Amino acid sequence: MSPIGGRVWKESGKRMYWFILAYLLLLALPCTGFLPNFWSRVLTLSWDSHTHQYITEQAILNVTLETLKSSKKHQAEEQTRLGRSFWRAVGEVVKSNAAMDFLSSTRSDPVYHFDSERVDSALVMLRQFWAQTLLSVRAEEYQSARHSLGQLCHSLQDFYSHSNWVEMGHHSIYHHLLQPEEPAVPVANADTPTCMECFSDTCRNNLLPRLTNSQQHSQLLTTGYFSTSPPKPRGKCSHGGILDSSRYMEAKGGINKDSTSPFFSPHYYLHVEAATLATEATLSVLRDLRDTVGHTSFLRLFSVKQAPALVFVIDTTGSMFEEITAARLRAHSIIQSQANSPGQAGTFLLIPFHDPVVGPVYETSDPNQFMEYMNNLIALGGGDEPEMCLSAIQLALTHSPPLSEIFVFTDASPKDAHLFDTVKALALEKQSKVTFLLTEDPNHKAEDTGRRRKRRIVKSLSPDRFSLYSSLSSVSGGLTIFTTNSDILRVSTIVEDNTAADKVTLLHVESAQDLVSSHSFRVDSSVKNVTLHIIGVLKECILTSPSDKSQSLLGESGPFAELEQFEGLYRINMFPPIQPGQWRVHAKSDGHLTFNVIGDSSIDFLYYFATVSNDTHPGLARVEGSPVAGVPAFLVLAVTGLVPDNEASFSHVTLLGAKGENLQRVKLNSSSSSSSSSSSSHSMDQLVGWVDSVPRVPFCVRLTGRDTTGKKLERVSTEMVQPTHVQIQVLSVPRLVPGHSSVVDYSILNHGPARLFSLSMEDDCGYLHNRGPHRFHVTEHGSFHDQVNLHTPATAQAGATVTLTLTVRALDSADSNYAVAYLTVVPLDPDTLPPSCSAAGGQFTCPSICSLSNWSVSLVVSDRGRSGLAALQLQRGEGALMLYLNPPPTEDSIRTAQSGLHKHQAHRDQTTSMGRHYHHLYKARIERGDLPLNVSEWASSQPLWVRYTSSCCSAQAELLVWDTAGNMKRCHLMPGQQRQQRDKSTETNGTEHITLTALSYFFVFVLLWFHLL
Repeated sequence: MSPIGGRVWKESGKRMYWFILAYLLLLALPCTGFLPNFWSRVLTLSWDSHTHQYITEQAILNVTLETLKSSKKHQAEEQTRLGRSFWRAVGEVVKSNAAMDFLSSTRSDPVYHFDSERVDSALVMLRQFWAQTLLSVRAEEYQSARHSLGQLCHSLQDFYSHSNWVEMGHHSIYHHLLQPEEPAVPVANADTPTCMECFSDTCRNNLLPRLTNSQQHSQLLTTGYFSTSPPKPRGKCSHGGILDSSRYMEAKGGINKDSTSPFFSPHYYLHVEAATLATEATLSVLRDLRDTVGHTSFLRLFSVKQAPALVFVIDTTGSMFEEITAARLRAHSIIQSQANSPGQAGTFLLIPFHDPVVGPVYETSDPNQFMEYMNNLIALGGGDEPEMCLSAIQLALTHSPPLSEIFVFTDASPKDAHLFDTVKALALEKQSKVTFLLTEDPNHKAEDTGRRRKRRIVKSLSPDRFSLYSSLSSVSGGLTIFTTNSDILRVSTIVEDNTAADKVTLLHVESAQDLVSSHSFRVDSSVKNVTLHIIGVLKECILTSPSDKSQSLLGESGPFAELEQFEGLYRINMFPPIQPGQWRVHAKSDGHLTFNVIGDSSIDFLYYFATVSNDTHPGLARVEGSPVAGVPAFLVLAVTGLVPDNEASFSHVTLLGAKGENLQRVKLNSSSSSSSSSSSSHSMDQLVGWVDSVPRVPFCVRLTGRDTTGKKLERVSTEMVQPTHVQIQVLSVPRLVPGHSSVVDYSILNHGPARLFSLSMEDDCGYLHNRGPHRFHVTEHGSFHDQVNLHTPATAQAGATVTLTLTVRALDSADSNYAVAYLTVVPLDPDTLPPSCSAAGGQFTCPSICSLSNWSVSLVVSDRGRSGLAALQLQRGEGALMLYLNPPPTEDSIRTAQSGLHKHQAHRDQTTSMGRHYHHLYKARIERGDLPLNVSEWASSQPLWVRYTSSCCSAQAELLVWDTAGNMKRCHLMPGQQRQQRDKSTETNGTEHITLTALSYFFVFVLLWFHLL
């Protein structure tokens, strides 16, 4: 996200902005941390401030592009388009980061923000965030990883804004924060004064001399106190700014560098320096994460160049043979088409179900493995008509990535209807669509032996028994298709249509029982391969072009499109080239119709609703769950997939009702200036709009703008927002420890009259003590607070994620809402000590003419924890790394070897005893570009001796060492006397600058000769 531009809020928006600003200033509440997000700049009048959002987004973007460029298969690409899935993943990290300033459980706790000199506790918390992130990535629990990564980034960034690190003259990051063995700067004692009185908004030189001392041996660290909790001792520094009440206590003033505004940040003049170090620290964490988990896992964490997920939920009872066959053939076709596409393989998920068995979950990124799962499916057994379908969909939603489309093949109604609210909540939270392919007539009666069912029908079946499926597909933006066995294979082409990359929605609307319906959609210059899906029974269907020419789709072939008719589905393929502009479709039918129009385009959007937070930090707090009906809110959009030569602009969004009717038009203003982004060709455009009153009926969002040619551009987000008068918020997300119990705090806010509510809770692992429903009374505009109890079994796998879903529903109305929390299982006593690497040998420097000599270094690599060594990799350097189980040859032994070198030239297969000895010691040779070398089988519990040799023209190298717990150490190697030896060991990374020994080319020749023996 680039910094804010000048076009922010006009006309009515300006009036609202001044009202909000005045309101915040009157509240005089404490302010902590860098500003949370782009809107904070508006509220503080600090247009050029670096926010948590900006720092985090730019760091992720830069390390992602850096990772792609380092991959050989991407080196030839001049540009890499980062799409909607990438920015959705980045948004989750930013959301978790900003939530630290908005959640009541974290916003005022100094430990999360490096406030009030709680540095030691903050360090423990920071390192826990890192360990949790690493665990989650390794377990492929990417949503949990993004959540803990956002928390990690927030606390890490706050350190540089809230402490005196910058004032002490530091121009590099504080390594001790995530590297315990790095030198630590002592923290001022509770009775040690740190600040002098300051009587102006700009508190220059208000730190006591020792707190700004640049001499390392005499430095003292402090961080500012804010508000009254904890109380500020006399003579301590405040956070400062007009929202901090502690600024009036001795010593008056403050030291925060959150913004460039002197009203909010007394040390505003050091904001850029603090933001620069915070950015450098965030980049360092991301690079460490990438190097620890590997490039592939890092890119999957952010859904980079990843094919859309293929998710099948399949009923495996005896009547489902044709459906299973159709799904199998369709999966094979999709895999074949993806095989020729660039980028990473997507996620493949298969969840079989019947009654009472659900699962197991077959999840893989290997298409061949997925096809093996599909080929092993057997339609067997049967029984009563209802099946455990919603339980299977719940598993699919918890295991699939956001923005997925889930395809359900069944001919039975749900037996587990009590899960509907939970499944709906998960679909909305992940913005995933659920599409049903039903091979059953909803009007089927018990006395009908019809069609081909092998189920035992023992009671009368309700004609609306599939209504929950229709409701779920409607809310999530999917489709419900009733078809037959004979047509299921052809109908399943919709799976291929919707899982291709870069699919965007141009129209999605459900018509009621109207005999005639007309709808329009727009095709812009970026859209290709347009397909229309119409669900229902058509009597007439006419497609009209922007030039007002028409084609009857049910008649003979025409110039615009070709129609394929299957039982329950009409599939209309538009012929290229497609004329840009507004197209209209006019249809006649006896009943319900659903229209869905999709196309290929990189341009799409994400959105969320937000309200102004005035608790501890000015900014926009994202609305969790559904927004409150009838009240104002901000609508924040991120337009993704824009490229430099596509100068698209966006003017407004329209909130559309369930039948496609216009409910409200919301004007948009840009929150960014694309010219200021360091990577503008990969950035996205963030827009913000003011919704005067959130509609009281369900709606979806349509974005409108203009493309490069000036033609109108439209995109539709198909999920239906469910406005409500009740909110539920998770206040705490504890770590789960095997064999222990945990509690999750939550609150419910009633925005309506006093009434009864029902709360249900579900988790995907069975850890809940009581699932409910629980009934309770909440007063008018009142609140209710309680806890959820979970018990983690002793056998729980570290790194696993438990998805907890809370749903609340009013008993006197349709008001309902949801909250979803991701809880991570962490080990009780984790190994957090990384490996170590220490130099062994003398110090020599390279000569001035680098081509005349080599340099080398010998070092010992071992694990200081209890896990044992796992792998080594040469990350940087043009030389070679030799591994030994015992100390490598000394220079004296090399000279001895040199004197007998001629004896081996004629008979290389007959070595001397010394030659046999060295050959036995030598285990492996590593060069840059090699994959990490697994050493766990032969060096897990013992040290390794390593010798690195390189030309003096390549004067730096970097060795990465991992233990089996995932702790990583960096060893920086360079010629001696250029830098003192440093040993940096940590659970995040270790960095060690090793002193080196210069040797001759002849030494390298001898080593290579022994290698050839």
